[in-house]
Parts: sequence; C-alpha cells; structure tokens
Amino acid sequence: MPLLYVLRDDLGFSTPRFGCGLGQCGACTVHIRGEPVRSCVLPVSAVDGPITTLAGLGTADRPHPLQEAWIEEQVPQCGYCLSGWVMTAAALLREIRDPTDDQIRDALSGVKCRCGTHLAIMRAVRRAARKMGQAA
Repeated sequence: MPLLYVLRDDLGFSTPRFGCGLGQCGACTVHIRGEPVRSCVLPVSAVDGPITTLAGLGTADRPHPLQEAWIEEQVPQCGYCLSGWVMTAAALLREIRDPTDDQIRDALSGVKCRCGTHLAIMRAVRRAARKMGQAA
C-alpha cells in the first residue's frame, strides 16, 4: 500500500494530495528523515524513519518561514500542489541557505502547478531564504 493512502485514509492527513499517482507531479510530497519523497509511489513498508507532512512543517503559532512567505507572496491559488512545492523547497533551504535562482528552479523542477504561480513561488522561496538567513 502506498504511504499516501495510509496518511490520508487511515491517519486523516489532508495535506499530501493524490495528484498523478506516478510520483511525477509532487502533490503527495512528504519528508522522511528530512528528505522529500513522493508518497504516492512509496510503499508504506519502505518507510524507514520519521514522516513530516506540510502540516508538521510549522504550527499556526510558529509557521515555517516558507509557509509565511507563501502567504506574504500570495502564492496559492487552488493550493492543490502546495505540499510538493513547500516540502521540496524546505529540503532545498535546509541544504543551501542562499540558493541561486537556478538552484531553486533545479530543485523544484519536478513539481507541477497548473495554476501557473511559478514566479510567485520563486519569490516566496527567495523571501523564505532571506528570513532564514536573518534568523541564523
């Protein structure tokens, strides 16, 4: 059984979404041991560490800088792909504190958004990187 089904159907998490079912769109992205994985194609039996969903990245009282930046840049339209973008960007910013535009594009290249908010996403990732740099 794919991890996505366990998270959504058995545990009631709503933020990883079913998109393509092939691991190509990113809507189902979660972190396992801090690394982004596509939960729609990962068998639950292959999970070998703690799982973090978008809901676990930050809290209402203390959101992750990416979550704040997404709101400040007014990125979401439909929001369906949100998990893919934010969880992938969070992994990038954990590894590279001040990524270039090319590094951001490269890291996020596998995530799809049909609403076309790509420019706002780039602004939000850069804003979050600045916030995280100031906090360090």
